[in-house]
Amino acid sequence: MTDENGTAHRAPAPAAAEDARGGIPAHLLDLDGYARTLADVATTGRRLTRDELSRRRSLGEQAAEAGLRIRPLISAHLAATREHWPLATGSPDRVLAAVEQAVDAVAEGHERAQRIAVRQEAAARREFVDDLLYGRSDVGRLAARAERFGLRFSSAHAVAVAAGPTAYEEGDSVPRRVEQALIARFGDRTVLVTTKDGLLVCVAPGDQDDALTYFAKQAYAATGGSRVAVGRPQPGVGGVVHSYEEALNALDLAERLGLEGPVLRAADLLVFPVLTRDRQAMTELVHHTLGPLEQARGGARPLLDTLTVYFDAGCVTAEAARRLSLSVRALTYRLARIHQLTGADPADPVHRYTLQTAVIGARLLDWPHRPTAP
Repeated sequence: MTDENGTAHRAPAPAAAEDARGGIPAHLLDLDGYARTLADVATTGRRLTRDELSRRRSLGEQAAEAGLRIRPLISAHLAATREHWPLATGSPDRVLAAVEQAVDAVAEGHERAQRIAVRQEAAARREFVDDLLYGRSDVGRLAARAERFGLRFSSAHAVAVAAGPTAYEEGDSVPRRVEQALIARFGDRTVLVTTKDGLLVCVAPGDQDDALTYFAKQAYAATGGSRVAVGRPQPGVGGVVHSYEEALNALDLAERLGLEGPVLRAADLLVFPVLTRDRQAMTELVHHTLGPLEQARGGARPLLDTLTVYFDAGCVTAEAARRLSLSVRALTYRLARIHQLTGADPADPVHRYTLQTAVIGARLLDWPHRPTAP
């Protein structure tokens, strides 16, 4: 058959042509325009014009926006090339060069649309995470957006946060590695892994504690030994914020109290918020109970450290002495000196509770580095 310019082409079989398009709508291929271009190139030997290249790029973008993959697009163009190969005189090299230009333009447009879509998706995800963890968006709208990221607030959720040696941003290698591990294990429709203020964050259904435990394991490995805190499961959109804040507070407590262990659970640390809820009362307890230690030679710090280690060792004198690199006799002397200055005997059960609570308060208030008011 020949076209309007008199150039001969192979006649395509209708069914074969439809199959070659792979189900791609005809308006996303414009094969008639493509055939005319090939015919003109074969006759004149020209390269594709700016408008022709722009047309192919635009079709590639539209195909990407329609959710079509690049391979069927390239296959459709190659199939159209076979069907409409000019049989008139002309150099095959010219036609092949034009095909290369056209296919390259389609791929460029497709890739550009995908990059834009990825940036838009990343921006939408970041906005959602910010709104979710700050609790500053309309609850109904936030819940609707959450389903897009695999969260359904009809059930309770818990949040885990991991603090590594450096701050992490969305797209960094460490967050990607942890997220890929979680997706491989639990799928991508129930667990959200992201970053916030330099921390790794994982939001999971409250009944999937194994997901949070696995997140802690992966975060620890990926960051070279991070500390992870897990908030308690809480219901609803506001529950995510509450659990997130619990996890952050647990990290802060671990830092101030020197708590050991790579994984901290807010449920195990509830006594500390209770102790610090009345800050004025805690300040008075520290000042009146431990304040006399400042009269000791060398200040309060050595004796305060002695009490801290003594209580951490379960009030076992020999173990506390070993941890402090002291003899048992030297440790006993220090405990006696504490009794003398404060009037509280660490060996007495009632006095011990008061002293231990005051020691915890001192660590929370950073005393005696930050003096307390009477």
